[in-house]
Amino acid sequence: AAAQRGFAAWSATPVAEVREAVDFCRYYAEQARLALSPVAMPGPTGEANDLRYRGRGAFVCISPWNFPLAIFTGQVAAALVAGNAVVAKPAAQTPLVAARAVAHLHAAGVAPGALQFVPGDGRIGAALVAEAGVAGVVFTGSTRVARDINRSLAARDAAIVPLIAETGGINAMIVDATALPEQVCDDVMASAFRSAGQRCSALRLLCVQEDVADHVLAMIAGAAGELRVGDPRDPATHVGPVIDARARERLEAWIATHAAGGRLRFRHADAARPRAGGTFVAPAMIALDRASDLREEIFGPVLHVMRWRASDLGALIDDIAGNGFGLTLGIHSRIDATIGRIAERLAVGNIYVNRNMIGAVVGTQPFGGSGRSGTGPKAGGPNYLQRFALEQTLCVNTAAVGGNASLLAQDE
Repeated sequence: AAAQRGFAAWSATPVAEVREAVDFCRYYAEQARLALSPVAMPGPTGEANDLRYRGRGAFVCISPWNFPLAIFTGQVAAALVAGNAVVAKPAAQTPLVAARAVAHLHAAGVAPGALQFVPGDGRIGAALVAEAGVAGVVFTGSTRVARDINRSLAARDAAIVPLIAETGGINAMIVDATALPEQVCDDVMASAFRSAGQRCSALRLLCVQEDVADHVLAMIAGAAGELRVGDPRDPATHVGPVIDARARERLEAWIATHAAGGRLRFRHADAARPRAGGTFVAPAMIALDRASDLREEIFGPVLHVMRWRASDLGALIDDIAGNGFGLTLGIHSRIDATIGRIAERLAVGNIYVNRNMIGAVVGTQPFGGSGRSGTGPKAGGPNYLQRFALEQTLCVNTAAVGGNASLLAQDE
């Protein structure tokens, strides 16, 4: 029965996520040849200096449930190709997809001793991180858990090791009066509600210039009302379920609190006809007065909206910066100076201009944030693998064995 459930979990994995997992494997293999090969350093004749890379040891890879194959595979592939052994712990909600991925990696030739699969809840992850022999941790998940991991690593009486963390974000989209409303609407639908808002990069806070806000927000509410909520295996579905009952309860409580305060601006009709047999949350829009009113990541199909005046753009940017997150940002404007001003001020990992904010492509849009959104380096980028490796300089006195032979081959 467990095997059948595992097959069902694997076969239901979206094609795009399988493709991303493959992209990670191919990209990191190529990057290892470029970034982890020995580098000859300059120096005086009679001396050879090489910068080399070697594995750190055993890495603990802790992956999230929202990309149970792609992020899991990317973490494992990066750690392995840099010369490390891996203990892989997937999220407690999605162990079956990870189990199948590990089985395929073993079948492809990865030694079982180099890759160990350890499913379990947060207690298992905490125990792994606390082990003195751990040489590094790569984690994707909540900011709170990343802080716990950081404290645990610091408290060990052991080597100081790297934590590579990608966490959440209060991801904003700033829309000015020059933006194309239809394009904004399409991009908001994709960014806020695709995958039921359960992407790290999903839009959480939409900031629309007051001059066009009535028209743009009415269009967005109309489009959101046409979204189909249901089984994600059905190609006609736009919004699937949230991950579990606990997540649904938290989201519904958040929506109810703001509805009681008169701030609910839209709720999908499915909220009035809840369906049995699934943890569905109907899309919602909640009005805020200021960007700083949203102080935590709400991980689901809930879009917070606010209006801003053209004269207050600087204050809006400061409000967004003040939350301490820095994962993704959307900008919709046809004024280059406005785009440049916003991008220059906000230290956000991924900025998307006049397009949606999701679906970072391996090798093209390296993904990851700063501040409360992560440590870097970015996954799927050219700087990622070095963090999994140790640097070693080898300096050889070639004069001790006869000097620099290459000088004899040079013309006078």
